[in-house]
Amino acid sequence: MTPLVQAEQAVLGAVFLAPGQLDQLSPWLRPEHFSRPAHAAIYTAMLKLRSDDHPASKAQDAGPVPMSWMTDTVAEASKHTRGLTASSAHSLVATCPRPEHAVVYGRMVLEGAIHRSVAQHATRLHQAARADAIRGGVEESVHHADVLSNVLADLARRWGGERRPVAPPVSAPSPPAHPQPVDEQLLADEEFLLGCLSARPKKLDEVVGWLHPGDFADAGHQQIYRSLGALHHRGEPIDQLTVLWETQRRGALANRTLDAERVLRICDPSAFAGSAEYVGEQVVRASLVRTAAASARQVRALADDESLAPGRLIGYALHALGPLEEVRQRWRIATGTEPEPHSAAGQPAADPPAARIEAARSRSRPHLSNAAPTAASTAASRPAVLDRTHRRSPS
Repeated sequence: MTPLVQAEQAVLGAVFLAPGQLDQLSPWLRPEHFSRPAHAAIYTAMLKLRSDDHPASKAQDAGPVPMSWMTDTVAEASKHTRGLTASSAHSLVATCPRPEHAVVYGRMVLEGAIHRSVAQHATRLHQAARADAIRGGVEESVHHADVLSNVLADLARRWGGERRPVAPPVSAPSPPAHPQPVDEQLLADEEFLLGCLSARPKKLDEVVGWLHPGDFADAGHQQIYRSLGALHHRGEPIDQLTVLWETQRRGALANRTLDAERVLRICDPSAFAGSAEYVGEQVVRASLVRTAAASARQVRALADDESLAPGRLIGYALHALGPLEEVRQRWRIATGTEPEPHSAAGQPAADPPAARIEAARSRSRPHLSNAAPTAASTAASRPAVLDRTHRRSPS
């Protein structure tokens, strides 16, 4: 028998001995917090008898309690579950160490319910993300993400803590690293999008605000998009060679994330023509579903760690949902359901400022200190020495 089951038995036994303790338990302990259906049925019956003003429901001490309290509770609970007898109630009373500790036992039950509820809703979010990945949607992932967020808010309120994301320590549990298969069509869409942006760099103005490198499923595609974004930010020309050079400067060729032939093939301007915005939306959609699955796995790993206190579990779980909310906001911008921040609707993005372009390009120019010294600079830097032969003696 687990400690959680013993805590459920103890709190029910304590209420059998002192029904008045329901006044302290009922505001935050609910029947669904019990893991066993029989225990949930008994607690539901206790709450009903209390709301019906049962004569014994106000008894506060562990002294004599009318036998009707126990028999009526069992009779009411038996309407909803089978196998309950008077001996079941007596066994619950016998397992209660101290009836006056009912609130403490109740918090143990709530703590177990928090872990169990978070794990269940994280599993549902993961299943929804997998289903959306197959059918090409985001609706189920978004819905179950909202449900999980609302559940965490409700559990935080019942536990008496704050609904505040908290970054877990490095030693916090993390899901096992199992690389997820990537759809071949998605990889083709990513290559198509990068080709469109390379052929028509002006399209970067339309996607750079909501399409991030991490939205690409392939690591090489992420590096190419970073290189495109860097060239665009600096106002430098974009073509096959400049993108290849930028990926090399970023180490993507040295660490074998990419090779030169692949970069040149993806950035071939003659191979792509299409809508960068539409394909970009598909990339962000796939990123949202992947992020939902990753967040769900992380939350589930946290919930399975019984050593985590409820307050920390809720804070860590909210933090794990943060990346999902960030991608979700960019998805709304991409689909037009939310305006892009810091930009006026219907106005094209402006070119990079001249000062920014000049500062970026100056980093690639040779500096004077690295060039060969000229005669003028040599003369300017030579110490001034007076020729003794030309010095005039004082008269």
